Amino acid sequence: MGIIEEKYRKRRRNKDIQKAILATVKVAGLLTVATLAPNSIQYLRSLGIVPGKRQKEIMFASKGRLIKNGLLRYKNGFLELTKKGEAELELLEINDWKIDKPKKWDGRWRMLIFDIPETKRPLRDKVRRTLSTIGFLRLQDSVWIYPYDCEDLVTLLKIDFNVGKDLLYIIVDSIENDITFKKLFNLTPER
Repeated sequence: MGIIEEKYRKRRRNKDIQKAILATVKVAGLLTVATLAPNSIQYLRSLGIVPGKRQKEIMFASKGRLIKNGLLRYKNGFLELTKKGEAELELLEINDWKIDKPKKWDGRWRMLIFDIPETKRPLRDKVRRTLSTIGFLRLQDSVWIYPYDCEDLVTLLKIDFNVGKDLLYIIVDSIENDITFKKLFNLTPER
């Protein structure tokens, strides 16, 4: 394995461990330090990551870094997620969201339009970051496109962000001058 691949694998493992600890604390609410390692290790196994001999050492070092970075904190002898920790966990979970891409494109564009008021600017920015991370392309500030069926994911976004009426899912047959978008999504031209 090359040096770059090894560095990537190590970074990915560290992110998975971080996600496991944060998710464990989130699910359990307030969690004692003594129970943190076994639950996190079980979560890592569910992700397909089987920790080695130094698993407790790695988990406690990771926990220490999360506390130092302000993602976790102690409260009455228990660990809890901070607001910053919740935001980080959400980003880690978003990166895991995937949309199944069919072998052949059906020639239709999926368009998302949202109208979130200025008073909820952080939520608006969060929706934009999420759509960008998932792979949507921005047509305008609040208009995004994607070539494949993503209705289930959009439904989850509406529920998760509590923007049901503010986010509109549309299926369109064509977009003017969509050649650039087809190239960006690596779609084969229609015959």
